[in-house]
Amino acid sequence: MKIVLLKDVKALGKKGTLVEASEGYARNYLIPQKLGVPATAENLNTLKLKQANADRIAAAELAEAKELASKLEAKQVTLAIKGGENGKTYGSVSTREIAEAVKQQLNLEIDKKKIVLAEPLKSFGTFEVLVKLHREVQAKLRVEVVEA
Repeated sequence: MKIVLLKDVKALGKKGTLVEASEGYARNYLIPQKLGVPATAENLNTLKLKQANADRIAAAELAEAKELASKLEAKQVTLAIKGGENGKTYGSVSTREIAEAVKQQLNLEIDKKKIVLAEPLKSFGTFEVLVKLHREVQAKLRVEVVEA
């Protein structure tokens, strides 16, 4: 019996795929547990519409991430923190502080979890920070750390 899966089933397949399952397994487990529906013309059409909508949303998110990346590449944010001797800072610059600076100075929203710091920024100067906006899109943001 052909079944369209509504959820991931460990031994059978992923959500949204058309699979072949035994008659008893489909009727006694998959359909009552709402893990799948029979592969009728109506259900297959609904599956195609959902996949087309998901593809359209994914394309829109990718385009938005690329646009944000181009905006970030051209900009720079400045953070002022207290400093000590020999160009060292008291403390370090965190991803939260960078995200807040981007919001205040550039009027752009970036989640602090998307900012990647190889090591904490513990000195003054200009640094390039990697921002992962999408699984396919990364941007480099220039962060200037100055003494307050």
